[in-house]
Amino acid sequence: MTQSFIFNVSVDWYNKAESRHMELFLIPTVLLTSVTMLVNPVLSLCILCFPTLRQETRYLLLANMLFADMLFLTINLAMVSCNSVGLHMPNSLCEFMMVSMVMTYSTSVLTITLMVVDTYVAVRWPLRYKEILPPSRARKIIMSLWVMAAVCPVSLLVMFETVMGSDDQSRPVCLMLIALHSLEQKMNAGVHLYFIIAISLCTVLIVYCYIHLYFITKTSGIWRSRYSRARITLLAHTLLLMMYFVPTLVFAVELALLKEQSVDIVGVWINLVNMCVLMLLPRCCTPYLYILRYHEIYETVQQVFWKKRHQSQRSAA
Repeated sequence: MTQSFIFNVSVDWYNKAESRHMELFLIPTVLLTSVTMLVNPVLSLCILCFPTLRQETRYLLLANMLFADMLFLTINLAMVSCNSVGLHMPNSLCEFMMVSMVMTYSTSVLTITLMVVDTYVAVRWPLRYKEILPPSRARKIIMSLWVMAAVCPVSLLVMFETVMGSDDQSRPVCLMLIALHSLEQKMNAGVHLYFIIAISLCTVLIVYCYIHLYFITKTSGIWRSRYSRARITLLAHTLLLMMYFVPTLVFAVELALLKEQSVDIVGVWINLVNMCVLMLLPRCCTPYLYILRYHEIYETVQQVFWKKRHQSQRSAA
């Protein structure tokens, strides 16, 4: 397997996408990205600028996830746009974008996992919570998350350069899927091992925390009402977690469908649906969910907009 394989598969992928007018997938990508970008910056600034929110570990984690999501959406939009028009991207830029996408996606998944752990610690040890997870420690943990998230894509990039060799040839599409598939042919188990270990650890940790949270709180009576706040919050967070994790499972299916020397049209459809819809839906829902569920955030956002509107009315008067 040589670099010519990657180029041939990229050309085949673009030709199949162009023949079925799949550039129209750019429309939901732009819409979902725009809807998310309308709220994420405002919500992040509210958390970072107001001391009452900035001193809460859960809000710091939320701000980190929103920031990672914004970076991911920006890179994903650029990659989908370039792939839609068949823009031949330099190999170095393509590799940078692929590494950045995996890093930001991994950061979001690790952060949302840590948010579940944060909730567990707050319920399990309420009197020692601020001692266990103070804001200063939360900031160090967030920095560690970014380092951990960068290890996987950088390692894959090093392995790719070592196994496949460097190449300056540009390609009509830039896809992590094609790069990983070419690497998979040389290292059969190595590529899947990264994803299996990461997803398994996060899933086990989340399930463990949720089960223990239920047993800790079941005697308090908060689960008796069918429409209790605890039930609705658990349902919302479970749905959000599934939406973040499902694209990684779909990505594994994409790797399995990609053939040796050609691209299946079904694989192209799955890849575009995953990149343009499934990966964007949880990021679109996250800011609106947390504004509605957390009164502190809602009141802060309302206060910011009320001040701006009040100041504009005074200046107009």
